[in-house]
Amino acid sequence: MIFTHDTEVALKSVVNLVNTLDRLDSEEGEQLATGADLDAFLERERFSGSRTHDGAELAAVRALRSRLRTLWGASEDEAVELVNVLMREAQALPQLVKHDEWDWHLHATTPEAPLADRMGTEAAMAFVDVIRAKELDRLRVCAAEDCDAVLIDLSKNRSKLYCDTGNCANRAHVRAYRERRAAG
Repeated sequence: MIFTHDTEVALKSVVNLVNTLDRLDSEEGEQLATGADLDAFLERERFSGSRTHDGAELAAVRALRSRLRTLWGASEDEAVELVNVLMREAQALPQLVKHDEWDWHLHATTPEAPLADRMGTEAAMAFVDVIRAKELDRLRVCAAEDCDAVLIDLSKNRSKLYCDTGNCANRAHVRAYRERRAAG
């Protein structure tokens, strides 16, 4: 494990959130178009805490998603600036908590804080570990020519090139196989 369990869970959740953006390889378009879409996303990601279930909450999460997307390709200084802004905006105060099936982990907001603040702070806390470990190069954009989904390479050998949102790796391997067969 490169990072602590809660950091890896948070990083994967950020990737999943960012990848709900309208992407080149997706025919689905906006994947957080409605409150029901947000409900389903939060259920999959197992987010807890209070909710308003209104349009403002959905808009705030979508705005957060766009801000987090800028971390892919950001310099260390740019990443630090965004992480600090997210934590300042939420008035983050890190604390150890244990709830549901989760063992001790960090929360930096109260369960009553607005959803986008909780999500942003959790992402910021995870990126603190990434930045401090000098691992920003693990933030990647899918190597498939027709995909712009993001990924976090948590492999030991730093070899992950393709996203998990579609079958980009499979398509690339099939294409390479066919090219080798045609050439030889």
